[in-house]
Amino acid sequence: MQDTFDVSNAVAAGLAGMSDGVLDALRERLHCTIRLRGNQLTLEGDEQQVAEARIVVDEIVDLVEGGHEIGAHTVDAVIGALDAETDVREVFDHVVWRHRGKRIAPKTVMQKRYVDAIRQSTVTFGIGPAGTGKTYLAMALAVAALHEREVSRIILTRPAVEAGERLGFLPGDLMAKVDPYLRPLFDALYDMLEPDRANNLIERGTIEVAPLAFMRGRTLNDSFIILDEAQNTSPEQMQMFLTRLGFGSKVVVTGDVTQIDLPRDQRSGLVHVQSVLIDIDGISFIGFGHRDVVRHKLVQRIVEAYKEHTDERSR
Repeated sequence: MQDTFDVSNAVAAGLAGMSDGVLDALRERLHCTIRLRGNQLTLEGDEQQVAEARIVVDEIVDLVEGGHEIGAHTVDAVIGALDAETDVREVFDHVVWRHRGKRIAPKTVMQKRYVDAIRQSTVTFGIGPAGTGKTYLAMALAVAALHEREVSRIILTRPAVEAGERLGFLPGDLMAKVDPYLRPLFDALYDMLEPDRANNLIERGTIEVAPLAFMRGRTLNDSFIILDEAQNTSPEQMQMFLTRLGFGSKVVVTGDVTQIDLPRDQRSGLVHVQSVLIDIDGISFIGFGHRDVVRHKLVQRIVEAYKEHTDERSR
């Protein structure tokens, strides 16, 4: 069966973008021949494959015409939403934060569930591989909460653990010493706010970025608190951090249990906490998979390959 139809210039440009690989992703996931010539798109295969492909392509066309940027990850996101019987626009139109004309919104069904969980729960754990938007979306929600005056400050923290390297002595004052550990949080923050405004908020203490060790003994009221790279906490550190929760506050804990940088004989607090707090009301656990990775398509394949290798070794 063959289905040929015309698409707009914007859709054709989005599908043909070499770096995004949207057409390659469509061919790989939809198991049918897909050709784009000018503004004419052709789907070819057996009747069921073409019918299913047309549904997915129509959704992608609607997203482009609605002003959304698309990439290879969009194909998996649309298929995931259709499989979950979720309206695709409910996912992509759920804008969390706007900055410089850029709309930050979920890009997969699981990201939408993650955003909903953060809004509804006091403590949310986002656990999954790199590139799934765990920290980025949490940061967007934190900035939005500060903007709406739902909280009076944002606190960003992560354990100061090297990823397999020993950095040794670091010169400078306290901020200079911890900057290499906290730089990913700064990068996400500067994506949400103008650098001058972000620096001003940091200087005033409205946004605080500090190593996890500095949380001990504090009670954090009226705050949006993000603990990043939580797989590198010990069970004791995780307990210490969670008991800092004060009135009017919200906590998001993110991490990837496949990238633990602790000594082999030390248990991860993020692994341990799942068995301790899984049934407590007000606490949500969201698990991301390789299909939620929204970076370069190779990142998704790398994550999947490592998972398969780990599973094989476990068996």
